[in-house]
Amino acid sequence: MNQKLLKLENLLRFHTICRQLHSLSQRRLLAWWKHGFSPAYPLWPEQLCAWPWQTDMLVGAALCQHRLFVTKKEKRPLRSQLSPLKPKRDVEVWVGMTVEELARAMAKDIDYIYEALLNTAIDIDSLEVNSHLDEVWIKEVIKKAGMKLRWSKLKQEKVRENKDAVRRPQADPALLTPRFPVVTIMGHVDHGKTTLLDKLRKTQVAAMEVGGITQHIGAFLVSLPSGEKITFLDTPGHAAFSAMRARGAQVTDIVVLVVAADDGVMKQTVESIQHAQEAQVPIVLAINKCDKTDADPEKVKKELLAYDVVCEDYGGDVQAVHVSALTGDNLTALAEATIALSEMLELKADPTGPVEGTVIESFTDKGRGPVTTAIIQRGTLRKGSILVAGKCWAKVRLMFDENGKTLNEAYPSMPVGIIGWRDLPSAGDEILEVESEPRAREVVDWRKTEQKEEKGKDDLKIMEEQRKKHQEAHRQAREKYGSVHWRRRSYIKYLERKEQRPLKPKEKAGKDSNVLPIIIKGDVDGSVEAILNLLDTYDASHECELELVHFGLGDISENDVNFAETFNGVIYGFNVDAGKAIQQTAAQKGVKIKLHKIIYHLIEDLQEELSSRLPHRLEEYPIGEACILATFSVTEGKRKVPVAGCRVQKGQLEKQKKFKLIRNGQVIWKGSLTSLKHHKDDVLVIKTGMDCGLILDEEKVEFKVGDEVVCYEENEIPAKTSWDPGF
Repeated sequence: MNQKLLKLENLLRFHTICRQLHSLSQRRLLAWWKHGFSPAYPLWPEQLCAWPWQTDMLVGAALCQHRLFVTKKEKRPLRSQLSPLKPKRDVEVWVGMTVEELARAMAKDIDYIYEALLNTAIDIDSLEVNSHLDEVWIKEVIKKAGMKLRWSKLKQEKVRENKDAVRRPQADPALLTPRFPVVTIMGHVDHGKTTLLDKLRKTQVAAMEVGGITQHIGAFLVSLPSGEKITFLDTPGHAAFSAMRARGAQVTDIVVLVVAADDGVMKQTVESIQHAQEAQVPIVLAINKCDKTDADPEKVKKELLAYDVVCEDYGGDVQAVHVSALTGDNLTALAEATIALSEMLELKADPTGPVEGTVIESFTDKGRGPVTTAIIQRGTLRKGSILVAGKCWAKVRLMFDENGKTLNEAYPSMPVGIIGWRDLPSAGDEILEVESEPRAREVVDWRKTEQKEEKGKDDLKIMEEQRKKHQEAHRQAREKYGSVHWRRRSYIKYLERKEQRPLKPKEKAGKDSNVLPIIIKGDVDGSVEAILNLLDTYDASHECELELVHFGLGDISENDVNFAETFNGVIYGFNVDAGKAIQQTAAQKGVKIKLHKIIYHLIEDLQEELSSRLPHRLEEYPIGEACILATFSVTEGKRKVPVAGCRVQKGQLEKQKKFKLIRNGQVIWKGSLTSLKHHKDDVLVIKTGMDCGLILDEEKVEFKVGDEVVCYEENEIPAKTSWDPGF
């Protein structure tokens, strides 16, 4: 401030001196000296302030007041004069901060951030308040604001206490007691797994299986005549149930691999071997159907060598037993081999303390609610126990065995049905016992929160990737339009907007026909899992897009019908029912409900539905063929029309059909005829061996001797989806 005033004072002094010099030039200075000043003092600008003119008097007064003001000001501490330039303000920033966080750190409003990012490569329209900024844009905003950037680490969030439930440490060997083995029967479909188990249990399980195949994991406790007990898991052999077989191998002690002596090693046989090897579970080989005339057990053993399954006959450690599940031959030997292997493994468990186990299967029962089939692996399960599995918990109200008989206790290696779940856990979930219901809720809440946070992190990564893609596309668009005149640029953008116009109703209906929304309902968790795994193999989206709208357990409900109506989809039910009222509601709303009890029938139905959404393809069927023997022209009015003289060699030519002209194996024309004559008569049909003359509906086509004329018709053929689910 003082510097500005001093500059003003100097300017005023300069102005006064200039005026005095002008007065001297007019010879007035001498008179002024005589009346106003003493010669003893030099002539300074301060003295000249007394100039008698009114303007100079005002200037002098202003300067006097200014000197007084400056004198008083100088008596104060000279902070403003002595202090250096105001330093730049530090702004603490961090990687990944949002627009709102940056504005708060700079003490600015959000609009300031947007303005600072104008005319940059970033897409302002896509920026939201909670959008994350890259390091380069943070630096750009700080630079334009004239501030100093200071990077800091993110403040570490307070670590939440882990409230999850986990398995107990391994028990003291002194507390372990022997337990019976858990044996999984695996193999290819229709190789006799369930029939084998049926003979061991002396039941008729196989006869009750729909389509003769096992579609769920069956857990059964079998008591042998010797008094030994074995828990058997019967896994499906169909290709769709790979996840079930993998789950069975993870909870088992021994795998009984069933291979038909007449079929040998098949696709699911190899898959079962892989599951057992990955779980490091020993194998007992049961060569079934040895009673058939074309049975060749030795061939099976040799084929298994390629998959590292070496039988004892070939110097390995895999026991091979020749059996017949149909007649029951040698099943005792198979059971004894299994018991002998389990004794070698010295299977033991701790029957005390909190329960640990695994969910084998889960489903919803109409009268009992969520039900699970589980294998107990540690501890003793009793009525009233509080269990946690996945993000569900239960207070055990009822336990039962495979025959529906109520149980009071369930020990290690026992299969048991559990009723009392608040929600339905997933097959394969780990079961842990906790001390109270509040503790169970705490564990479930913890797991849900962890899942939500993980999902949030995954979503953030996806959003960041999409944002970078959008920025790159925006940058490319700027480069694309950078050198184009603004009129041309506006026209190009207009064309692009025109292409992105909303679809008309007819166009939208045509587009929707290439999308098949579906709803899947199943009886148990494992079945739905198997169907969803099959849907994951869908690779024909270029033909028809398959959209999974909803999936769940239990019978088809009105809510499912409403979903299907909203999305114009189809409901597929597996081993579930749809009441008459539901079917009537679906019929009124035009919703298809398709119920199946065999999984590959459901998939075949889905393939047919997908195929029905595809446009029909045209196929050409030849009716007759003719060869051009001569060419000439006729006059029609004032123009000459080329005519081909032909002889029919095969079939017949029909004027109303379509024709094509072939030269050297290449089709050079397709269309219709305007004239077909036999001698001078117009005809509609020319048969084999007859001569004719024909004129095409296109005059520019030139005929050549030796060309071939083919008469054909087009038929619409329903298209078939190229999706192959693997069976």
